Amino acid sequence: MTPVAVQHGTKDDGGFVPSVQGLRAIAALSVLMDHFYDMPKGGVYDIPNPGFLPPLWLWVQSVINVGGHGVELFFMISGFLIPASLVRHGSLPKFFFDRVLRIMPVFVVLHLALFVVGPIVGYKFFRGIDPGSYVGIFLANLFFLQDALGLPIAQQNAWTLTYEWAFYIWFALVFAVVRGGSWLLAVPLVVLGLACVLHWPITAFFCIGMLFSAIDFRISIPGRTGLTVGLACGAVLYASLTLFHPFVGLLPGFLLFAMVLGRGSGLADALSTPALQYVGKISYSLYLVHPFVLFPLQVTGLKLVAMGVDRWLLWGGFIVLGSIMALAASAISYELIEVRLRRLLDQAFRGLLFPPLGKVEQSV
Repeated sequence: MTPVAVQHGTKDDGGFVPSVQGLRAIAALSVLMDHFYDMPKGGVYDIPNPGFLPPLWLWVQSVINVGGHGVELFFMISGFLIPASLVRHGSLPKFFFDRVLRIMPVFVVLHLALFVVGPIVGYKFFRGIDPGSYVGIFLANLFFLQDALGLPIAQQNAWTLTYEWAFYIWFALVFAVVRGGSWLLAVPLVVLGLACVLHWPITAFFCIGMLFSAIDFRISIPGRTGLTVGLACGAVLYASLTLFHPFVGLLPGFLLFAMVLGRGSGLADALSTPALQYVGKISYSLYLVHPFVLFPLQVTGLKLVAMGVDRWLLWGGFIVLGSIMALAASAISYELIEVRLRRLLDQAFRGLLFPPLGKVEQSV
């Protein structure tokens, strides 16, 4: 019988966890898979055809279509990592500075590109847009206020960043008041958090990550048995999110994350493979960049199917070319923006915003 270890006293210190990096890869790839199903259905320009998605069995469509729930995996990861990150920084300004450096460069580069190219190619809401609406949508999306203002979402996947920033701000406020000893002030913040969870149930998955950042509980089922059980929990999680209320997915999500963090578990070992580690490393770029890469392929496929090209051929080419191009573009984005541009911005602004103590004393 394969031993099942419930680990205690193994809480991570907020450092690098390979299995979490691998889970990032799964989250990004599952969203990519969902768009391989969704984008070929059409809805671009005014091309009069039903898309180039071939006839698929309903169960196959259902399996592919659950990929969008990779978002919940990202939320669990953020809930797990952000508390440790805030404790390490020990300073809200430094914490938010690093969050801006982590999130904004790729987003802003793509944001600017979209608002330059979008009107030229007539992408979605840009067709016939007036200057006032253009500026309003530009600013609302830049500051993640598009939902609150009832305006269109510009970047297809960037809606999740609204939730991410809201979580960063909320947790930072709770951290600040608790550290300052103002426990009574934390009560309304906790109530606000509960209200948000009830109104936006998807945000409950931040709570799973936060829970594991505070407790030592881990599940380690080694070998193939552990991998099988982990995959089963993942399947139940995705099915629960698709068929039922998000709260139903909290239990399988909890068990899944416990196995992801369990040292020596079959699931953790599988997530720590080199291929998934690399995809996990570029996962943020992959998540934001791939709709930009898939869009021209989508438009091309819609035009070719109208000319009579076989849908199976077009869909297969869309998946193969889309995968290669998305991974290549994401690798380039990671190296040029997430690494080099981020380093330049860090060097340019960190010293200005957080000067060494000696320089502060001299200036005084």
